[in-house]
Amino acid sequence: MAYDDSNIFAKILRGEIPCKKVYEDDFALAFHDIRPLAPVHVLVIPKGPYVSLEDMSMKAPPAFVGGFFKAVAETARVLNVVESGYRILANIGTDAHQEVMHFHVHLFAGRPLGGMLKRVD
Repeated sequence: MAYDDSNIFAKILRGEIPCKKVYEDDFALAFHDIRPLAPVHVLVIPKGPYVSLEDMSMKAPPAFVGGFFKAVAETARVLNVVESGYRILANIGTDAHQEVMHFHVHLFAGRPLGGMLKRVD
């Protein structure tokens, strides 16, 4: 799938749409989700035109990929949720219900989050 630079996250990166920023560095921008699913719900997006983790891992230099995931960890530190715990989630592709075709990681925290998925027996 080709990257569409008119997606909402591309517009946020360009400053065309405001966000409630949590953290930013050369690799990523982290901001509060406008429809949170937990007391802490932050999105971390790479500063590059990547549709998915597959796309980013194939096209970005290894230092960028590592820098992005370090930014995810730094976001958790800034939010002061490392000790209590947090969950990261990336929906990639249609089966995973990816809504915005710009790779992003959700960071959830602030309460017990329960199990991951229901077991399929």
